Amino acid sequence: MTDLAWQKSSFSGTGTSNDCLEVATAPDGLLRLREGDQPAAVVTTVPAQWDVFVKGIKAGEFDL
Repeated sequence: MTDLAWQKSSFSGTGTSNDCLEVATAPDGLLRLREGDQPAAVVTTVPAQWDVFVKGIKAGEFDL
């Protein structure tokens, strides 16, 4: 992955742990997501799909 400005999730806490979600906006406008302890595995999505996903989480659509 090119030099992206990865941001760590605020829910990941502080410290040096790599157990966290990181997100970056690429120059093409797509969002890149990765797990901190597996930085080579990157998921790509468009902002609109990410917004729908986050709204679903907040609405409890994925609660068990």
